[in-house]
Amino acid sequence: MSRARLAVAALVAALMAACGGGSSAPAKKAETGPIKIGLLMAQLREERWQRDRDLFVTHVGELHAKVQVQSADGDAAKQLEQAKAMLADGVKALVVVPVDLEKAADIVKAAAEQHVPVISYDRLITNADVALYVSFDNNKVGRMQADHLLAKAATGNYLLLGGSPSDNNAKLVREGQMEVLKPAVDSGAIHIVAEPFIDNWDPAKARQATAAAIAKAHKLAAIVASNDSTAAGAVQALTDAKMAGKVLVSGQDAELTACQRIVAGTQEMTVYKPLRSLARMAASSAVSLAKGQPVSSLIKVNNGLKDVPASLIDPISVDKGNIDVTVIADGYHTKAEVYGK
Repeated sequence: MSRARLAVAALVAALMAACGGGSSAPAKKAETGPIKIGLLMAQLREERWQRDRDLFVTHVGELHAKVQVQSADGDAAKQLEQAKAMLADGVKALVVVPVDLEKAADIVKAAAEQHVPVISYDRLITNADVALYVSFDNNKVGRMQADHLLAKAATGNYLLLGGSPSDNNAKLVREGQMEVLKPAVDSGAIHIVAEPFIDNWDPAKARQATAAAIAKAHKLAAIVASNDSTAAGAVQALTDAKMAGKVLVSGQDAELTACQRIVAGTQEMTVYKPLRSLARMAASSAVSLAKGQPVSSLIKVNNGLKDVPASLIDPISVDKGNIDVTVIADGYHTKAEVYGK
């Protein structure tokens, strides 16, 4: 065969190889359909988390992506299995409200093996290669709670009800509370009679802790309850002792029952966190990361392994004086729901 013919034959073979010619292997089909995003919730017992779920699903849908949602019911091992199932089903990004901040690192590791980014939602997963952390300024939440109560009760006995000891947010809220309260404690103006952390933010356990504090101190000026669930337990214990409305109680999350207690005078304040903004931020970031696109962040927060890119939203202090122009005006609750009219 002449050199010219050999050259032509080689060229034809190369072209056929490039086009898949001469191969018995079928061409790989490109993935079709909307991008899948996984949302792993720690639990859905509280009104707040139900709202987060619904808002997130809505916003992801607006971005023409699809969401798979699972709730772990407070079980860290179950949450890991749910994550693995979602990864096997082809989700391209995971958004996680972790049950346990340390154990959730196994979720991040499993996702990394599939090259799937993980967004830590509201609670920061520790010692893991998290792609993004979206939350509220939890330290500021604590400062708002303590500031409000201290302005109304500058002296007296204080009870501090923290959140779950396994939730880093509970620790951040407590740090914020103590930044405000410490000078008054050091001067002797206020006395902290007890400062327990409440497992799972459980209202029944908060009620027990409040009853124990009442038995110990007899008279309380204020209860710095870290969220509305612990506030509910505190108010129930105060009601049992015929002290409801006589002791200032803080809260967080602007749950409907908490707002009703505020207008009734049995809870002094709550901290409203605009969940729509948080869910929208998480949804848009998840879809961008799933597409391999970068996301912007304002700050970095260290989780023990790395400085995680983070976006934190400012919370809003709510009491009887501004509930109409905050929670109600924002459409979080209606006036009829809050006031019962």
